[in-house]
Amino acid sequence: MPSVEFGSTLTSSKGIPAMAQRAEQLGFNYLATGEHMMFHGPVSNSLISLSVAAGATSKIKLMSTVVLLPLYNNPVAVAKMAAVLDVASDGRYHFGVGIGGEFPKEFEACGVPVKQRGSRTNEALEVIKKLWTEKDVSFDGRYTKFTGVTLAPSPVQKPHPPIWVAGRKEPAMKRAAAYADGWIPYMYTPEMLHESIEKINQFGKEAGRDMSSFRPGLFIFASIYPNRDEALEQAAKALGGTYAQDFSKIAGRYTLSGTPDDCRKRLKEYVDAGARTVLISWACRQADIDENMRLAAEEIAPAFR
Repeated sequence: MPSVEFGSTLTSSKGIPAMAQRAEQLGFNYLATGEHMMFHGPVSNSLISLSVAAGATSKIKLMSTVVLLPLYNNPVAVAKMAAVLDVASDGRYHFGVGIGGEFPKEFEACGVPVKQRGSRTNEALEVIKKLWTEKDVSFDGRYTKFTGVTLAPSPVQKPHPPIWVAGRKEPAMKRAAAYADGWIPYMYTPEMLHESIEKINQFGKEAGRDMSSFRPGLFIFASIYPNRDEALEQAAKALGGTYAQDFSKIAGRYTLSGTPDDCRKRLKEYVDAGARTVLISWACRQADIDENMRLAAEEIAPAFR
């Protein structure tokens, strides 16, 4: 069986150092967190939260899951912040990118037309990669124009911090094939994952790209309890609160829920479908997060390493 990397997500903007240290102690490969400008409840900013985590840890890789790139009107600022985070963390930052859109109000607040989020993200990725790898950069795009820009310090990782693209639909797969080093879809079944990986590889080959080092991943919610019914109930409750919709009928389809053995069996389906990096977000009671992290690290992940 191929070796799989595992990541744990942060669950709050509070208590970041302790949770980051716990994830590192448990042997997770990544610490991840997402962001919104605004959502159905309190939500973090990935660059800020991971900067705090960087100062509290020394080995664990730090991944944005994801930077909502179109909400940053100027990609130069994002390139700068991400480069500094890579330097400050001694080369541990991974740049996950998504286009958002499920909460249109944040686009309105940021002055970004929601229908432009895909094209803005593609252009921003071009800008950011150039600024990370070149000096005296000029760019004349639809949304971004500048001349003679050099960012210093440049990222520690060469040629640049790994770029991961998230999403669910074909435009995201094309974006991953064009710009990214990895793929992290969410709310996916194993069948959907396999199909997306096949498409990304095909898109990459059509563009003349060598896809041999491309890393397929998965972002998945987990609820680990001794009783599968309790696990599903907690997953549905947690996701319903996060996304303000009813997950009671679909929690089992898109999550790792149940006993550690249940989760291992389900995860094997994703690994067989191609997942090589698995980022776990905790869809359990707040009081049970630490135990869920321990169970994932000690009773689930070892079966895939």
